[in-house]
Amino acid sequence: MAEHSSTYELAFRLSRCRSSVPRARAVLRAKLGEWRAGQSVAGDGELVLSELVTNAVRVPAPSDRLVGVRIEFRGRGELLRLEVSDAGAGRPEVQRLGELDKGGRGLLLVESLAHRWGVDERPAGIGKTVWAELLAPGAEPAPEEVQIAAVSVRPGQCVRAWGAWHTVRAVRSERYASGGLAVIVVLADSGPALRLHAAEPLTVRTTQPADQQVKTQAGPVISS
Repeated sequence: MAEHSSTYELAFRLSRCRSSVPRARAVLRAKLGEWRAGQSVAGDGELVLSELVTNAVRVPAPSDRLVGVRIEFRGRGELLRLEVSDAGAGRPEVQRLGELDKGGRGLLLVESLAHRWGVDERPAGIGKTVWAELLAPGAEPAPEEVQIAAVSVRPGQCVRAWGAWHTVRAVRSERYASGGLAVIVVLADSGPALRLHAAEPLTVRTTQPADQQVKTQAGPVISS
């Protein structure tokens, strides 16, 4: 577990079996108690995580592949983010009442309880991550998130990398030996810069929280 600016995080892995569902729920219950989450968020979070892990252990995938779970609890309990990763192909879809296919009904519960949820491709290109965000009663929604090409990223934006949000301090570009364009994204927290293909997608927040605003190097992407 790590704590950064009132943000708590926990990541762990589970085997692909039914017993992993109650285990994931028990871990979440214990951690949210430790982090002093409200009962509403904790109760809904357990239901949502159960559905996400259930789907992950059922999806066709090699037997030796594990299910990844990541829990993020932000601020003073305003938002709970749950992520479940698996090595299965395809994307889960909500099945509405009356449809013949019985699969995907659990996502109706996720959709009803979560402020928002979605599916992201895993960086290695194998499988996917299904995520859901839950808000505490009275909490303000988090800034909206969109995916844009790396070449479109600008200083001052907040980008998601390595499972956390980082403010962009500067952006520059350079040419690969093959002639393609690489984009270098320099982060404000002095972490390693991101080196990406120009068309590679990055998740950014459309607005930046006030506590993450920093002085940035203005200007467009500059070719070196």
